[in-house]
Amino acid sequence: MRKFKLNPIVLAMMAGTLSMGAYAQDQGAGDDTVEEVIVTGSFRDSLQNAMNIKRNQSGFTDSIVASDIAEFPDNNLAESLQRISGVAITRSGGEGRQIAVRGLGSAFTTVRLNGMETISTTGGTDAVGGNNRSRGFDFNTFTSDLFSSLTVRKTGSAEIAEGSLGATVDLKAAQPFDYDGFVFTASGQLGYNEDAEKTNPATSFLVSNTFADGKFGALFSLSYSERDVKDEGTSTVRWSEASANRFGFLNGAPITASHEVNSSFKPRIPRYDSYTHEMERLGSSLSLQFRPTDTTEISLDGLWAKFDTTRQELFMQASLNPGTNVTTGNVLDYEIQGDTLVYADLAGIRLLSENRFDEASTDFSQGTLNVKQEFGESFRVNAMYGETKSDYDNPIQNTLLMQASNQRFTYDYRGYTPTLTFGDAAYEKASWVATAVRQRPQSTLNESEAAKINFEYDLADGLTFKFGVEQKEFNFSTDQYSYQGGEGANGVNIQSNPDFISEYKAGVGDGRAWLIPNRAAIMEAYNLFDLPMVINTSSTATTGTYDVSEETLGYFVQVDFETEIAGMPFRGDVGVRRFDTEQSTSGYILTTPAQWITVDHDYSDTLPSLNLSLEPVEDFLLRASYSEGISRAGLSSLTPATSVTVNGTNRQVSGSNPFLEPTKAKSYDLGAEWYFSEEGMIALTLFKKEIASHIQSLNSSRVYSELASELSLPIQAAIDACTKNGAALGGYGANCNENLEWQYTVPTNGPGGDLDGYEISYQQPFTFLPGVWGNFGFIGSYTSIESDMDYLNTAGLVQATKPLVDLSDETTSATLYYEDDAFSARVSAATRSGYLTYPVGRDGNVEEGVNETFNVDASFGYQLNDNWKFTFEALNLTDEVDDQWVGTEDEKRLSYYHSTGRQYYLGVQYKY
Repeated sequence: MRKFKLNPIVLAMMAGTLSMGAYAQDQGAGDDTVEEVIVTGSFRDSLQNAMNIKRNQSGFTDSIVASDIAEFPDNNLAESLQRISGVAITRSGGEGRQIAVRGLGSAFTTVRLNGMETISTTGGTDAVGGNNRSRGFDFNTFTSDLFSSLTVRKTGSAEIAEGSLGATVDLKAAQPFDYDGFVFTASGQLGYNEDAEKTNPATSFLVSNTFADGKFGALFSLSYSERDVKDEGTSTVRWSEASANRFGFLNGAPITASHEVNSSFKPRIPRYDSYTHEMERLGSSLSLQFRPTDTTEISLDGLWAKFDTTRQELFMQASLNPGTNVTTGNVLDYEIQGDTLVYADLAGIRLLSENRFDEASTDFSQGTLNVKQEFGESFRVNAMYGETKSDYDNPIQNTLLMQASNQRFTYDYRGYTPTLTFGDAAYEKASWVATAVRQRPQSTLNESEAAKINFEYDLADGLTFKFGVEQKEFNFSTDQYSYQGGEGANGVNIQSNPDFISEYKAGVGDGRAWLIPNRAAIMEAYNLFDLPMVINTSSTATTGTYDVSEETLGYFVQVDFETEIAGMPFRGDVGVRRFDTEQSTSGYILTTPAQWITVDHDYSDTLPSLNLSLEPVEDFLLRASYSEGISRAGLSSLTPATSVTVNGTNRQVSGSNPFLEPTKAKSYDLGAEWYFSEEGMIALTLFKKEIASHIQSLNSSRVYSELASELSLPIQAAIDACTKNGAALGGYGANCNENLEWQYTVPTNGPGGDLDGYEISYQQPFTFLPGVWGNFGFIGSYTSIESDMDYLNTAGLVQATKPLVDLSDETTSATLYYEDDAFSARVSAATRSGYLTYPVGRDGNVEEGVNETFNVDASFGYQLNDNWKFTFEALNLTDEVDDQWVGTEDEKRLSYYHSTGRQYYLGVQYKY
């Protein structure tokens, strides 16, 4: 487990926060309570606005609004959301990418932009998931300053569309009617990353105005930033269990497979890694609002974002992979701890040097039209139409590998920070030859179209009837290409030209420059970008090319009420939602030749919900919620991509399952909230989810006539392929009879489990303290979660009972802030306990996971006058690492350990 140590600069900034108040003027309490979101320049006001949103909702919600989005020292929206109780984030390239809410990962969370459900996807290194082909939303597409409010809805209601078991996250961009008249803001920053040692610019501005006595408004905002990150460390590509004669010799004498050296776990590819990320983020929003009468409002909103990245990945590594020729390896010295070979001095080993380059971009666009109309005092209509497109393109994913055989190599994992030592010959160009050239362009496209209309009718004072209809269409497609002739050396002779091998000085290792293939020079010299490309239909790549389309019709009825019980204010909503989804999936089945097929499926459900809020005494609320919800199956699990194997009497079909049903859960929430002052609040929430099913891969053996009713197209294609390849023309082959059994392995809706937890939130300005100490305040939250899910083997038997994937049993966030008329400062911390990524591990490992994280960020501001403000921000002050492992909780074997360094920003803001 990594030991946390505060860097001196962290201590200095915390001390600065406390001492700043000694030079400031006293400030009184905050403004009066605001009943709606109003954009202001005060951090304390924005906290109060967010608290009021929470208080006025029937269900359980948390928000970040107005200036505190921009005031937090965050790179993007994910990092802003981690300040909300129960929200944990995963990172890519040193910044937040996706979120988990109350232990449920990004695939269980729905995101709505300006009221419309959408998906935005980016890419990343293989260690953090690569190309996002899931339903999870990549928040790093956007900067935080494009939005005026972020709301996390943790409980369901009938008027909120189905699709989320974790939360529905609403992101709202600014609109002109949020402001009073003309507003202009602009900011500029210079950022510096200590590991990359580069300075990057960031800038944004917003201009808004209302015209014709407030009947028309227009707003435009623009945000641009660059970021260079050096991402370095070590990895092993997991550890593998014993394999016969993994090493052939011990001090020159042959050793057997049963020897402890060969019967222990060994790193598959122990290596040093050096990544360089270059990120460029551009975003803008346009909002036009028209209010021709007091009862009509029309809003047209557009949102655009472009996220461009280039990434170079360099590896200096040894190949100890099972199946590679390491039987000639000679073990000169070693040490075993438990059943792990943690140290080995080796001779006769194959080394690899790898140079990979990715060029990728995400183009996101959304347009929505909203119309609100009141008919008299009792009847209201709200209609919306929108379109969204997220286009991720990775046209260059180019890798060059070279190898040096019969080399000396030592690895040492006895300490937490490993040491890899390469022999002297590894630094001689004559030792290396080319082994592989890869070019794997790929893309992912998400498109959504939605239209909905909601009606509200006041039946009586405090009693409103709501009903509505929503039609939405979602289209997803992804592809992956590779060289038509394979990924061998393609005639490259590195030794023919000394310029084909370059030196690279990494920040990890013993300080000597690595020898790496000169990727750009080799690709140009051999015209390798001109080689013909094809969609890869190998058994490992068919999951990279498939389509999913969904059309959903949903409708709801709901009653909102507000009354009193024995003099106690009582309000809430009760309703039911019905939806019908028609699904179409397309993919390859691995016959000879591969076939592209399409499978249709439909499903529907009825989902009730209830939210209640009682105020037994003033400013103290008791809440209770019940809802049933669904989360649709992962996109990659739905493709009909199927592998067919017929070998003698062995008939096997394996792949994905386009007939998967959604995961369904019943959710229960019970909470108490005390609003003890205008800006102070403490809340406790207990929550429970009964998850009815959990998608897992199972194996069964049944005859074709039984399978045909479930997977008619894939299995029929298998029979057809078997017929074509068999001896019997015009009929089934001898081993392809429809009355024979087939082994059938696909994902299916397996058993579920329970998730239980609680949240505590606390917010208070220290206005009760004397003098300048009254300008301090605190926001904090703690979430604890437990879950037990049964994980099955392919025979359908329980092999493990463990938490859900990505579930951290503890998350915390805390911010200590100071604010007066001139100075502001805040130090924020966020922790996330370790979590599992593979509850059932690979390569013989029991499980795989990620260790805990502790991130500390800080920001400081000086308000020169009403217009000008100067800022300083510092992110990742703890220099937190991405620390992944395989093995068991008691014997964690390092899998991936990377640091991206601290980030600093110096900025100036102008407001008019």
